[in-house]
Amino acid sequence: MELNWSTFLLEIINFLVLVWILKRFLYRPVLEVINKRRSSIEQSLTESQRLHDEAQALKGQYEGRLADWEKERNQARETLAQELDKERTRQLEALQASLEQEREKSRVARDRQHAEQLRAIEHDALQQGAVFASRLLGQACGAELETRLLDILLDQLGQLSEEQTSALRQQWGEAPDCIQVGSAYPLSDAQRQRLESALHRASGLDVPIDYVRDAELLAGLRIVIGAWVLAANVRDELQGFTEFARVPR
Repeated sequence: MELNWSTFLLEIINFLVLVWILKRFLYRPVLEVINKRRSSIEQSLTESQRLHDEAQALKGQYEGRLADWEKERNQARETLAQELDKERTRQLEALQASLEQEREKSRVARDRQHAEQLRAIEHDALQQGAVFASRLLGQACGAELETRLLDILLDQLGQLSEEQTSALRQQWGEAPDCIQVGSAYPLSDAQRQRLESALHRASGLDVPIDYVRDAELLAGLRIVIGAWVLAANVRDELQGFTEFARVPR
């Protein structure tokens, strides 16, 4: 086989032309597409990396926020526990105070009931004593007791000071026309003279004295000077004692 140089040369030329055409119309557009694709991929990778970084940052913020929330929750739990302890302590103190008040009220009620029972017993005893004293003195009264009461009255009138007599004189108001003297038994002349002298000296009045017999006095005297009454007799003393015994306590 014989080498045809012209044909060989044409083949070389055709090949070069083909390479130029491929490079011109095929390879260069393909490279441009590849470069564009590579640039797009790099941009996607960059965006992905940015999104990844942002996601990591958000994750860190979220984890930090969760830690803060956990800390706040623990603080709130501790605060609530402290407030509950304070409220429980306050409620216990209030309950203790209320129980103490109730105990005090019960004690006061018991003391009041006990005091009322004692007063009732004392009242009954006083009433019984008043009745017994009235009966006993009513049977024991006589002229001797009246004489003794008169002596006591005269002694008391004789011991009055100027201030006391001045105060007594202001009690009967307008000066009376006479002085009334009631006695359970008749008074002797000597007793009347002693009594009149003491009454004139104490009252400062120079008025007649009217003597009245009053057996209900049992023993003793009852002197009336205007609005002023001097009771020195058994009946008035017993009546006062009885009325005292009947006073509700």
